[in-house]
Amino acid sequence: MIVSSRVYRPGSAGEEVDVEDISEVIKEPEAFIWLGLWQPDAEFMAKIKEEFGLHELAVEDALNAHQRPKIEHYGDSLFIVVKTVCAKDDSCELGETHFFVGKKFLISIRHGASESYTPVRQRACENPALLKFGPAWPLYCLLDFIVDRYAALSTSLNERVGQMENELFTSEFDRKSVQSVYTMRRHLLSLRNAAQPVEEICNQLIHLHEDLIPRPLRAYIRDVQDHARHVVTDAEDMREMLTSAMQVNLALVTVQQNEVVKKLAGWGAILVIPTVVFSMYGMNFEHMPELKSLYGYPLAVGLTLLACGGLWAKLRRSGWL
Repeated sequence: MIVSSRVYRPGSAGEEVDVEDISEVIKEPEAFIWLGLWQPDAEFMAKIKEEFGLHELAVEDALNAHQRPKIEHYGDSLFIVVKTVCAKDDSCELGETHFFVGKKFLISIRHGASESYTPVRQRACENPALLKFGPAWPLYCLLDFIVDRYAALSTSLNERVGQMENELFTSEFDRKSVQSVYTMRRHLLSLRNAAQPVEEICNQLIHLHEDLIPRPLRAYIRDVQDHARHVVTDAEDMREMLTSAMQVNLALVTVQQNEVVKKLAGWGAILVIPTVVFSMYGMNFEHMPELKSLYGYPLAVGLTLLACGGLWAKLRRSGWL
């Protein structure tokens, strides 16, 4: 359950600390704890609650992996929930990361699909000038990492959306293409719903909680907010493009069907002429029309062919044939 448990002091890149010693280490004036957890159980979280003095309602939420993205203020600490995304083959898997943020600690709890935060710890330690601001700096690094995963997935989906558009710009109905578009729109909706709450979370971190988020770091949080907004905009634009492409495909299919119906109706109109003439006379007499006319039969056939040919030419010029 414990991925990483480190204490950060001025001039250090972080030292391992046992969970049992956290309550003592956290009393140091210039030290803060960064604890990374993976799907902890209730017994362990009860222990963490005592070590850090967390609110029982926040701990209860942290144990459940199906929380909506949010930011809540409990006493001297914040509880933040954000969605994480992980691309797998042609699907988009969602997970969650919960944060407890205090003046002397940052606790990150991962649930479900999520990439490792080891690179984030390395990045945070590479900038000691900002690490001195305490837990707010690694919190920014984690939020930035999560939103970057949103952006990377958005770019990947954008390429597939372009391919789907090309497949839909045909006059034939393809059930698989339509099903793929529906699945893609569902992935884009999940991505948008994951990124959109991050804007509000960042907005609160920028304008409130100055005791936890120092003013020099607010520009960095604003950058995360801007990236999340771009992801939301791109996801909505791609959903709209796919909707338009589906409508164009259905319109092309309808036009193609109308063309077929027009041709069938045109040939049906042409065939009506000989049907009427031949059914009138039966064509079983010696001479026709008027029964005894010597040239009646060839005249009837010729006029019928001439009428059919004239109607065919007219329908041809009208674009029905």
